[in-house]
Amino acid sequence: MDNLWVAFILSIVEGLTEYLPVSSSGHLVLVGDLLNFSGEKAATFQVVIQLGAIMAVVVLYWGRFWGLLRPQQGVPFAGLRGIWMLFLTCVPACMLGLLLHSQIKSLFTPSMVLIPFVIGALLMIFVERRQFHPRYETLDDMTPGLAFGIGCFQCLALFPGFSRSAATIMGGMILGARRPLAAEYSFIAAVPIMVAATGFDLLKSLHLFTAADIPFFAVGMIGSFISALIAVKAFVRLVGHMTLVPFAVYRLLLAPFIWYFMVH
Repeated sequence: MDNLWVAFILSIVEGLTEYLPVSSSGHLVLVGDLLNFSGEKAATFQVVIQLGAIMAVVVLYWGRFWGLLRPQQGVPFAGLRGIWMLFLTCVPACMLGLLLHSQIKSLFTPSMVLIPFVIGALLMIFVERRQFHPRYETLDDMTPGLAFGIGCFQCLALFPGFSRSAATIMGGMILGARRPLAAEYSFIAAVPIMVAATGFDLLKSLHLFTAADIPFFAVGMIGSFISALIAVKAFVRLVGHMTLVPFAVYRLLLAPFIWYFMVH
């Protein structure tokens, strides 16, 4: 792990795709395969550099995260109530992730990415074509039931290629959240689940690495932090004015190239 350009390229891919409904893990697997960067250490690196993208959301939504620790009167999504809802969102995927950790890591291959990649795109088009009636407008309208329901949909993201962002945004919309709310909650709910997944994976794989790998990880996390800041800001501006369909079309257009160059 001495090629810092590989770390830099993958960090940009991670940051730009982590919070968009296009599957960051799928893109990392595919780009990593093109760069001949694969194997157990590569899979762990692809998980760990998510820490940079996580910090980008913490910075952008610092007020909301601070409110979880120092709640203000009249702000429902704060304090213990906000923490409880994030906990409910995390539980389903955390439980399945713990039970199926080794099986999930074995899915990080181009051939296994392709099917969830396409299915996720088709589901996005299906959800956008349905006429759901939003009942929840802002984060302060969130309920424990909605939070847990979104957490159940988040389990789809355990399949690399599906996209955690797509799963949670679609789940929120199906359950009655407006698209901007579903996207915003997707960003915030990503922090605890990704911290848990990253920490668990790193502890399980720590024996694979040495101090010489630190610069590689540092480049990866810094690059993903900066690119995620840009991607989240851009997506927040777009999500109120556009549907998920363009992202679904992008995935469907990319699928044949994945099949031809990496799977077939």
